[in-house]
Amino acid sequence: MKKFAGIEQKYAEYSTSAILLQSIPYDGTSTWGKGADLAFDAFIEASENMELYDIETNTEVYKKGIHVLPFILENSSPELVFNTVYNKTKELLKTNKFLTFFGGEHSISIGIIKAFYEKFNDITILQLDAHADLRENYLGSKYNHACALHDASKHTNLIQLGIRSMDISENQFLNKNKCFFAHQMYDNNDWIEKSIDLMTENVYITIDLDFFDPSIMPSTGTPEPGGIDWNTTLNYLNKVFEKRNIKGFDIVELSPIKNYKAPNFLVSKLYYKLLSYKYKYNEK
Repeated sequence: MKKFAGIEQKYAEYSTSAILLQSIPYDGTSTWGKGADLAFDAFIEASENMELYDIETNTEVYKKGIHVLPFILENSSPELVFNTVYNKTKELLKTNKFLTFFGGEHSISIGIIKAFYEKFNDITILQLDAHADLRENYLGSKYNHACALHDASKHTNLIQLGIRSMDISENQFLNKNKCFFAHQMYDNNDWIEKSIDLMTENVYITIDLDFFDPSIMPSTGTPEPGGIDWNTTLNYLNKVFEKRNIKGFDIVELSPIKNYKAPNFLVSKLYYKLLSYKYKYNEK
């Protein structure tokens, strides 16, 4: 049984955990750098070397309980992965625990988000990403990683941050009033309050790690220059958790680089920070 951060067994049991961690190590549609299917082990190893007291929030959120679920290992086709993830997420939403997901590539988010917007019909999807991911289909499938937010763009209040790469065909699906391009975010903080004001009360967050600048997050399949730094990102996410009710989140696209552990540690720290913010501000 895998445990996050090597926490004591009493904090890792399903029955006593407020938080569920679902790994989906699927890397079937990525089109450049491979390795997202190996991310979870690197993430867990890094977490075992992380202090569990969070200075910023003055909390030890692991004591809420973090249970690692059995992996979703379906990988025979993008369509079957979508169906499996969608159905599993619907089951998990009945538990009333706080749901967190770990990729894998970004296509795993399609089924998760569908299950969430069917349960919470007013939900905002907050996407932190270098890429718009709005293609209707790509390489013969609408469940490709390049299509990760297309369905959400049609059925949810989608807000996109950090975008700096897209195909011209995606413009028809892009709501520019709710998209904050990376070049618009560098020399001001206006986007912080503007984006939060656009959110409904309930929010689901999907974080593609290429949102970060590759100088601190090179371990991803499609690194894109001009990304956002660590402190700016945490300052923003802190405010989002303070002002909105976060219903769940996923982190995707870690592709570990052999013998280079710093990015893996960043991801573990990011995961733990999100939980720390969640339970600092609300337990709705």
